[in-house]
Amino acid sequence: MEWLKNLSNAIEYIEDNLDKEISYEEAARIACCSTYYFQRLFSYVAGVSLSEYIRKRRMSQAAFELQRTDKKVLDVALKYGYTSPTSFNRAFQSVHGITPAAAKSKGSTLNAYLPIKFSVKVTGGSAMPYRIAETEAIRIVGIRTSLTEDMEENQRIVPDFWKDP
Repeated sequence: MEWLKNLSNAIEYIEDNLDKEISYEEAARIACCSTYYFQRLFSYVAGVSLSEYIRKRRMSQAAFELQRTDKKVLDVALKYGYTSPTSFNRAFQSVHGITPAAAKSKGSTLNAYLPIKFSVKVTGGSAMPYRIAETEAIRIVGIRTSLTEDMEENQRIVPDFWKDP
């Protein structure tokens, strides 16, 4: 479980340095592995690339700052490592769907990406009684409907599907 502690320490380093330059080499050193292996391990375990995680976390922090303070968008952009307002605007919009200036207004909805926490949950290892029983055949009937890769579209389609007689 030492590797889990090391990985968590590397995440802590990243979180502590969101408003500074983050060294992948330093994060990998903290995790006790090579930079290449750390990035691969992170992507595999977290389900998102290290650079994407850092970008989303920075944009979450930037959004909180824009909503809670009177700081200028440019100042927030510079704080989180963006030298160009255009690149900050583009990154912000890709994460939140609105411009940084629009995020400053009250009532705007933003996406919050929380810090990753790693843990291991071990289950099983205890006796569970069971038995095999034979029963009469049953008939299962269903209706097939096509879904799309767009989850929002599916959330709209499925309730309508259940309403049809």
